[in-house]
Amino acid sequence: MTKAEAPIPSLRLVALTAALALFAVFGEPLLRLLPEGERWWSLSRNSAMALVLFLGAYLVHAGSAARLTRRKKGVRPVPKVALDLLRVALFAVATLASLSLFFRHDLSGILTGSGLVLAVLGFAIRNVVADTFSGLALGLEAPFRIGDWVSIDGLAQGRVQEIGWRSTRLITRDSTHVILPNSQISRQKITNFSAPRPEYRDHVELTLPITLSVSEARNLISAALQDAETILQGKKPEVQVARFGPQGITFRVKYWVPRHDLEVACRDEVFSRIDARLRTEGVALMVLPEAMGTQIP
Repeated sequence: MTKAEAPIPSLRLVALTAALALFAVFGEPLLRLLPEGERWWSLSRNSAMALVLFLGAYLVHAGSAARLTRRKKGVRPVPKVALDLLRVALFAVATLASLSLFFRHDLSGILTGSGLVLAVLGFAIRNVVADTFSGLALGLEAPFRIGDWVSIDGLAQGRVQEIGWRSTRLITRDSTHVILPNSQISRQKITNFSAPRPEYRDHVELTLPITLSVSEARNLISAALQDAETILQGKKPEVQVARFGPQGITFRVKYWVPRHDLEVACRDEVFSRIDARLRTEGVALMVLPEAMGTQIP
């Protein structure tokens, strides 16, 4: 069993649950033979039914988790937070049903009386509740998974390390550990560089002299990137004319990045190879006035 797989319920546990259920239904004649059989029967039946409820909740959760976390090619796994929510709901139902058995009356009065206490407590921990519900929404909607490279607009950019109920942890390209509250993430634009595929297309722009024709420039740039090592092979880079003016012709070079953590390395190789080819051919890059003083991100 791998770490990502859920445990499958054993036949012994299923048999124990079935035996307890049969005892709770048909065990009355046996216990009535004992002294004070009526009292023992009531206590034993309620205890057996409570165990059946909890074991049933465990079996349902384990079976559902084993099926939902089964890895299929091309299908992303079910978020862990959804499985946690299912487990909480099942055991909450089992707990309420067990209490109803032992107290012998409906629990609606108890739940109604505790409403005020819950309201005061909810106001006191409203930020925690907001982060938790935001984490639940992120887990169910799944805009990103563990291992994805994402950009949270205005907050951070990095690889997702952990998705919790209250916060999400990222590791940046500089190995910086960033912890973001889920309520802040849910309000921002999220860019996932790893979905639906890890590769994506990036581009750079450069301006060449007006004396160099478009066809010559395309052949020169394509030849420079023919044996590139970091950009994705099998998908030919594209060279397009972005702007045309008296100062020169600006070309947009589009290429494929295998993974987001290689984006900077790919950009560096593209510029380096084009620069080396231009110098070999004796072609000088044009520096436009508006580009003076800018930095490459």
